[in-house]
Amino acid sequence: MYSKIIAVIPARMGAKRFPGKPMAEIYGMPMIGHVYHRAKMCPDFSDVFVATCDAEIEQYITKIGGNVVMTSKDHLRSTDRVAEAVTFIEEDFNQKIDIVVMIQGDEPLVNEQMVANSISPLLIDPSVEIVNLMTEITENDEKEDSNCVKVVVDNNNFALYMSRSPIPYQKRGVEGLPTLKKVNVISMRRDFLMHFASLPPSTLELVESIGMLRLLEAGIRVKMVLSETYTVSVDTPEDLQRVVKLMKDDFWMQKYNKQ
Repeated sequence: MYSKIIAVIPARMGAKRFPGKPMAEIYGMPMIGHVYHRAKMCPDFSDVFVATCDAEIEQYITKIGGNVVMTSKDHLRSTDRVAEAVTFIEEDFNQKIDIVVMIQGDEPLVNEQMVANSISPLLIDPSVEIVNLMTEITENDEKEDSNCVKVVVDNNNFALYMSRSPIPYQKRGVEGLPTLKKVNVISMRRDFLMHFASLPPSTLELVESIGMLRLLEAGIRVKMVLSETYTVSVDTPEDLQRVVKLMKDDFWMQKYNKQ
């Protein structure tokens, strides 16, 4: 029985590809606000927190009545920031957290079904320690986009490899083979999160700039779950414009914008 499942949203203003992106506006609301409100709509969570090292984000989340945890500026990966935040959260609650769902602050299209899909394998199978969502790439330009992290999986949907390059390479042009991309919604058992953060950065992680490769290179299995929801992670101003178009008639945004 899991009594405490929380969401932690890591966000920082200093992203190299799009500085200040958490506060970039989408329909009059900063992107981090959309992610926070959508996470709050998920019934699986005991609570939702934003983990940041920036006063601007802290002030905004506090203003809208949200929970925010200030963390170090020195983290290499979001997972490390989330692990630090969880330590502070447990001290405040005086209660150990069971499952942590990391929702990146650049995933403004996240919804409650995606979250439920990412948590489900952890509840069903005690051997699964970490779950990462993925979705099928439907636009050819994403296959070549280095900002889009591609993933290949085995027959049981465990990750084989992740890359910013197009994978698998279609030398023979096999029909019906999907190209899959990683979605920045990751659910982990609490103790596994701490183990993840304790591992040193790996060679492949540094080469590809993909944190999950730290696990794959260490021989740790990462369960991938296919999400039917097509999402766009905001890495560039161009991605932001794509999200604006996708959210024009968004069901979930209409619900929290009325609050």
